[in-house]
Amino acid sequence: MHRIVFLLTYPIIWLFSILPFWVLHFLSDCIYVLLFYVFNYRKEVVLNNLKISFPEKDLKELKKIRKKFYHHFVDIFIEMIKSFTISEEEINKRYKYKNSDVFRKIEALDKSAILMGSHYANWEWIINIQSMTSLNCVGAYAKLSNPYYDKLIKKNRSRFGSDFIPTAITIKKIIENKQNNINSLYGLLSDQSPRIRKTHYWAPFLGVTVPIHTGAEMLAKKHDFSIIYMTVNKVKRSHYEIDFELLAESPKGTPDYEITDLFLEKVEKQIRETPEYYFWTHKRFKHMDKVPKESTKKILVKH
Repeated sequence: MHRIVFLLTYPIIWLFSILPFWVLHFLSDCIYVLLFYVFNYRKEVVLNNLKISFPEKDLKELKKIRKKFYHHFVDIFIEMIKSFTISEEEINKRYKYKNSDVFRKIEALDKSAILMGSHYANWEWIINIQSMTSLNCVGAYAKLSNPYYDKLIKKNRSRFGSDFIPTAITIKKIIENKQNNINSLYGLLSDQSPRIRKTHYWAPFLGVTVPIHTGAEMLAKKHDFSIIYMTVNKVKRSHYEIDFELLAESPKGTPDYEITDLFLEKVEKQIRETPEYYFWTHKRFKHMDKVPKESTKKILVKH
């Protein structure tokens, strides 16, 4: 069945991907109308997330943000499709790195680093980052259930030199690279909700105490990796600028969760400034009522 789905759908996706951006943007506008006004795709989920995150805003303002979000939301998927055939020259024009000098510092230190990012603006086009550094770039991603699409997307994301691996084998890859003295840059999106049974830390995010992923900080401390934060700013439609900031050169000496808190603070600041570019269709606060009774502002849950 997976193979049949792949054979039936991929030719259509490929045909879409070779279209010029002006055509894709027109199609995006059409899909937006269908998604928002006809199918009402997750509109209540998005609005509920916004209500929880911005209790100070009235309903009219929240609905305005929601409409802007859906325009961007469809654009993101159009851009993901475009990535199947986009040239390196084209993506470099549209996805620009402003201060890649932070990588020179890590290279000079002769060590590896973790790149922390979030589901904001466009995180998919980071596939061209290998051109910015001599560090071996490795991106972790959620493995797809369809093995044919999983293989295709892995191959596509790796075509500009980076190595993309399923999240489940990240630790194995880190150990392998360390054994072979390969200094690497490991990209991790750290703003999703972890599984409750694997939660070690609860903290405020957008005004709500939620379970927090701490894997990036844990790995950095264990292996003495530097930590870099990536901010993606949308300049205009299908054009982005990316800033990098060194959060910790040697994180081993920092108090537990300090780096994670700093990451959350930076993500939240960007969301509050321009909320329509965050990924709101998931139930961001589905665990908000599951906070342990002994919770305070910050909670270390011992297992």
